[in-house]
Amino acid sequence: MKACIMCGGTGTRLRPLTFRRPKPSIPILNKPSVLHLIEHLSNEGFNDIILTLGYMGNEIEEELGDGSMYGVHIDYVYEKDKLGTAGSVKNAQDLIGDEPFMVLGGDHVMTLNLREMYRFHQQNDALITIGLLSIDDPREFGIADMAIDNRILRFLEKPKPGEIFSNLASTGIYVCSPEIFQEIPKNQKYDFAKDLFPKILSKNERINGILVRGRWTDVGSASAYRSAQKWMLDSMSETILEGDFASSGKIAGPIRVGTHVSIGKDSSVVGPVIIGENTKIGERVLIGPYSVIGSNCIIGNDVKILASYVFDGTKIGNKTTLSGAIVDSDAKIGENCSLENGTIIGPDAKIKDGATIHSGVKLWPEVTIQKDTHVTEDVLNEKYDTQVNGS
Repeated sequence: MKACIMCGGTGTRLRPLTFRRPKPSIPILNKPSVLHLIEHLSNEGFNDIILTLGYMGNEIEEELGDGSMYGVHIDYVYEKDKLGTAGSVKNAQDLIGDEPFMVLGGDHVMTLNLREMYRFHQQNDALITIGLLSIDDPREFGIADMAIDNRILRFLEKPKPGEIFSNLASTGIYVCSPEIFQEIPKNQKYDFAKDLFPKILSKNERINGILVRGRWTDVGSASAYRSAQKWMLDSMSETILEGDFASSGKIAGPIRVGTHVSIGKDSSVVGPVIIGENTKIGERVLIGPYSVIGSNCIIGNDVKILASYVFDGTKIGNKTTLSGAIVDSDAKIGENCSLENGTIIGPDAKIKDGATIHSGVKLWPEVTIQKDTHVTEDVLNEKYDTQVNGS
């Protein structure tokens, strides 16, 4: 079975986390989010995968290679210009061929039964089958009105208040018959939800929906990213120590610890927690549930890390507290600092001793926060784009 993963977006809503990496490469449980998706596809029997690439696409290709390590074969198609969702898939038509195929977003994280969805499409007569999920607030998604026979009667992308005729939201996961390529113009920007679905429905041709079950999110925002990390950590059931592990502290699993990790005297780690390789954790440190610490990090003494995500190469000084924070790679945080809930610290940022970063504040890459400063607004860097809306 074939799957096409769309990885062309710039990830503006996730900045500053997407300045140094494309959105599908943002780490979840210390490995690229798209790798979780590929492993899930492989387990579901999709072993022929095409990735459509745009922004920093070479980073994704270097990470994944030909896919043989994950039990799949991966081909890559690059976009010179932004082609939209349907346009990017059209650009991969030669590799997809003439059999039904699945389309997914490169930022999707899920536990859904994709094989069931594919088989449903094969057994029913429709150009496209859309995976639908009932959610509380569908305003950021496309919504569908579905008949009892699974036929989509109408579809509306990102409805406004008063337009929400259904809470069945599109997951952005589609199974497509190859005949859809006849409906998509070549080398033009063209979207599934905005362009292709209305066109097919206006011609009274059939689009089906299927109610999917399980966990799913597109990691398109910081809140969705946190949610995905949390429920994936919830799936951990055992403690794994990969070797050369030195601890003088207390551990309450489940936790996963990489090689060459040390945890100092009187420290406490309460799972679910993941710690990457070559990381040093000081004395009297508390690492609370739902935290992930990357590789090559240095954590000082008397530090508290609570439901936070610390990327590779970060240094955190003594007596600093992280509460629901995300800290990108190679950031340096001084002593006696406080990073409040929802803060996002960009790569190579420097926060000097005694600084407090208030809730929801974002720091762009390479910025410096002076000693004893209270930061109440985002701090940007003119070397980097400031756009935060879009894909």
